[in-house]
Amino acid sequence: MSKQLSESINKTLKDKIVDCVLVNDEVTVELKKTDLLEVAETLRDHDDFKFELLMDLCGVDYLTYGQDEWETEHASSSGFGRGRDNADTTSNWPKERFAVVYHLLSVSLNQRVRLKVYVDENDMMIPSVVDVWNCANWFEREAFDLFGILFEGHPDLRRILTDYGFIGHPFRKDFPVIGELEMRFDEETKQCVYEPVTIEERILVPRVIRRDTK
Repeated sequence: MSKQLSESINKTLKDKIVDCVLVNDEVTVELKKTDLLEVAETLRDHDDFKFELLMDLCGVDYLTYGQDEWETEHASSSGFGRGRDNADTTSNWPKERFAVVYHLLSVSLNQRVRLKVYVDENDMMIPSVVDVWNCANWFEREAFDLFGILFEGHPDLRRILTDYGFIGHPFRKDFPVIGELEMRFDEETKQCVYEPVTIEERILVPRVIRRDTK
């Protein structure tokens, strides 16, 4: 069924998609953001697709994609002495840094498809699909909150998970693990205040337990 779906998408939307691949019986369609709304409406309304339900929408940050911070071939009874002081933000990823991924479900035809739209780091605006699938409202707010992706046409694009006054987008690969600010209740002013983080960032060192040693 997935092969038939892939062939049908290629035939119907061949001028509107960048690529359509079938891997592990899953169909992934890559397209430009300028064609997103037209493709979305076609996948929802066309008799061969009928993707009436948006199951999920999420952001992806490909910064440092493919890097392994803890790659090693050696182990000892005392663990590894390797840590990371500062995040390495170099990347060999050939495409745009960010992407928005949509997972669609056709209940009537019992089929699924994944859409992927890449977003340039210098132009984070992408059309909102709220008018196509109303449930995208909170999904898009989450992607905006965590990745900083802007959805043009969204009716109420506000943060949804982080606190009021939060600075930055915590799911970006270059966002510090300890954050930028911390909040506390000030007894004198009787209100919450934000201050620079006072927690010291630790270097995480993975350890390997050797069962053959004492």
